Amino acid sequence: MTYRKLQVLLGPVAVLVMFLAVVVAVMATRQSPDPGHAPAATASQEAPAAAPAAGPPATAGATSSESGDVAYRTFPLVGSRVAIWVVAQLHLLFAAFVLAVPIFALIVEAIGYKTGDRRYDRLAHEFTKLLSVSFSLTATFGAALTFMLIILYPRFTGYLMNVFSPTFLPYVLLFFFEAFFLYTYYYGWGKFHPLVHLGLGLGLNIVGTAIMFIANAWLTFMMSPRGVSNTGALISTWEAVYNFTWMPINVHRMIANVAFGGSVAAAYAAFKFLQATTDEERAHYDWMGYIGNFVAISAFLPLPFAGYWLAKEIYAYSQTLGLTMMGGAFSWLFIIQAVLIGNLFLAANYYLWLGMGRVEGSRQFQRVIKYLLVVIVVCFMVWATPRSIIATVSEVRAMRGSSHPVLGFLGVMSAKNTAVNILILTTFMSFLLYRRTGKVTTVSWAKKGHAAQLTIFAVVALFVIFLGVYGYFVEATVRIKLSVPQVVSVLFAMVSVTAIDVFLFRGATRTGEVRWGRMPAISQYVLIFIAVTFTWLMGLMGYVRSGLRQHWHVYGIVRDRSPDAFTPTLGFATQVVSVTVLIFFVLIGFVFWIASLHDRPDFEDRAQLRRGDVEPELAGGAPTLTTGGHTS
Repeated sequence: MTYRKLQVLLGPVAVLVMFLAVVVAVMATRQSPDPGHAPAATASQEAPAAAPAAGPPATAGATSSESGDVAYRTFPLVGSRVAIWVVAQLHLLFAAFVLAVPIFALIVEAIGYKTGDRRYDRLAHEFTKLLSVSFSLTATFGAALTFMLIILYPRFTGYLMNVFSPTFLPYVLLFFFEAFFLYTYYYGWGKFHPLVHLGLGLGLNIVGTAIMFIANAWLTFMMSPRGVSNTGALISTWEAVYNFTWMPINVHRMIANVAFGGSVAAAYAAFKFLQATTDEERAHYDWMGYIGNFVAISAFLPLPFAGYWLAKEIYAYSQTLGLTMMGGAFSWLFIIQAVLIGNLFLAANYYLWLGMGRVEGSRQFQRVIKYLLVVIVVCFMVWATPRSIIATVSEVRAMRGSSHPVLGFLGVMSAKNTAVNILILTTFMSFLLYRRTGKVTTVSWAKKGHAAQLTIFAVVALFVIFLGVYGYFVEATVRIKLSVPQVVSVLFAMVSVTAIDVFLFRGATRTGEVRWGRMPAISQYVLIFIAVTFTWLMGLMGYVRSGLRQHWHVYGIVRDRSPDAFTPTLGFATQVVSVTVLIFFVLIGFVFWIASLHDRPDFEDRAQLRRGDVEPELAGGAPTLTTGGHTS
């Protein structure tokens, strides 16, 4: 009861705090300066760096001595930018988790309803247990972020609120609807007809997605503004919402949130698996970890394709932004990204290979692992090879440039696009082998089906490699477009091979049962490693997206004239991201602990158990209390 009381208390408190934050924001909007005077004027969005470093007193970054209003305030110790950075990142991480878990909880519950397997219903319920406290923390960090923006960046926040004020009322209403659907969905588990309960889950997902879309409009406007004049005056709120990078960010975040949420849910299952004391518990949490990891990797595989689309739109909006991202100050961050994603691929494949040990008769596929590992390592090395390297003057002279005479060819996008597509194909093949472990197909066309799948893999791999090599012999504009057929071909391979595999193994005979819970402890640490790496990667790429604006609040429109109007060093950025990730996992550990209280007996029952006043619980009944030798 204590656990449920805590959830009931935290939920409404979080909603009220968030509502108060938005009300304050709206009040501040009415007092904000005329948006026509807020931003710094610029003649061109294509070359904002050429804008003057100083501007008239009415610009967004200046302080008006006549009116006495303040454009910026300083946060103690760490500074305003770092404070906003950490709070915003924590809010986005918890929001991603809260938006992702209902998606696969609904899917798992629907599978359980369709198949009649109660295990899926229990699994979906256990996923949902993580939402209540996470939802409260999301709202709390969101309210803190709102207050801090109003206090630390009042004039810029006032300008954004003037542009997007029509979106605030729908945002608040959607937030209340989300709270309603979330708590009704969780506390109504087993209390409604299954279809009604599934409808509540569907409503929760629709509302949560709508909230994300509105919030994404605010942040993408800062990177690719639309619907305002060159002086920042509002022309159309809808155009400001539907800016150039809004839909790519929506798709990219939707997929990334599912991958991130699945990885954190798998980490929770690993945490519970390592704590389990019975074979039944280990079997359940091993299965839960597998499902969470399956969700994470299934979303992770198409994620680079959504990233391509986002990068393409950034280039289309401003070549300056695109060059800064991939070839300028942020290029080395993408080397770190390559290392992180390469580690994710290695860890995901390693977990699948370990998982083959659950099933008897897996030796025939385990022989293939060493070849898959070689391909993954080679692609990893290619992807992580930089175009230019840090070298001394003598080394640069010996190489006759900043690029290595041989390895430098692997640092261009033709090689990297090829490597990541082959990585995706290899990981998909690992999953396919895992899915086949312990099964023997019985259809008459089995040999033809296997041959068709191998042919598709081989043809697509050769096609991707051919386009990668061809990219070295064409100009840059053509080379960039070659990534599209590479992506389409890999997606075609994944969809077509999966379709064949489904029919190929329909009604297959089993050579051995899946022994859930028979996994080494290292497999659970792999799941935790995947979750930490996903989180670190999200923090890093969030910095890249926001940092691209450099000395602009709104790129090319509102100049940042605060003391923090500079690009932090790579080392400093990684330190902030690392601290933020550490704080997140301390808090998510608290969420795990709160969720685990649900399975613990009440305090009075535990006290009586220690005194020996409680007899063992009867099967299907309540504990039997004894008083004075008589049963009551």
